Amino acid sequence: MSRFSDDEFVPDDDVDDYDNLDEYDELPDDEDDYDDDDLEDAGEDEIDFVVALYNDDGERTAVPMEPMLANDLDELITQLRRLPGDAGAVGMVSIDHQFYVIVRVRGRNVQVFLSDSTQANDWPIARDVADFLGEDIPDPDDDPETMGDGDMLADAGVGEFDMEAFAEADEDSDEILADIAARVHFGPQFERAANTSVR
Repeated sequence: MSRFSDDEFVPDDDVDDYDNLDEYDELPDDEDDYDDDDLEDAGEDEIDFVVALYNDDGERTAVPMEPMLANDLDELITQLRRLPGDAGAVGMVSIDHQFYVIVRVRGRNVQVFLSDSTQANDWPIARDVADFLGEDIPDPDDDPETMGDGDMLADAGVGEFDMEAFAEADEDSDEILADIAARVHFGPQFERAANTSVR
């Protein structure tokens, strides 16, 4: 039986708060390294899905979102803020079965997680995550590592250790996100939304 009530995704007091997002608005001096102009957007055939999870008046809900949000972190955050979640929303993006991005938005509090930081060399949304976090883009030949807030779902039973383990799992990214959704008690809702998404 879950120890979580209908208030899943309610932040703990010690969750990092990004109240001042202005600090992420400026690129570092080597902004050319963070220029998305040299990266092609993921096409619809490369976007597995974009799905949002939220609680609406105590009801767990998952909805497919516009596929092209998989290329624009800022717009994804904007659209997640518009959902009627009691305590914000979680967005899940899977690209080409290779990597995923999770975004949790609660008002002005935004947390992001990228399963493989080396993907920032090839995909706009992965580059956006590195930009948002102010992180350097690793060499494409580096070993894959996660980037971002691994504890974003800790209050729903998936801690940082779990997030790291999921990212290292020998499964496609869409399957891993399905596993994570199930762990936070949105399994059936997620499956329905993902199956009506892009592919």
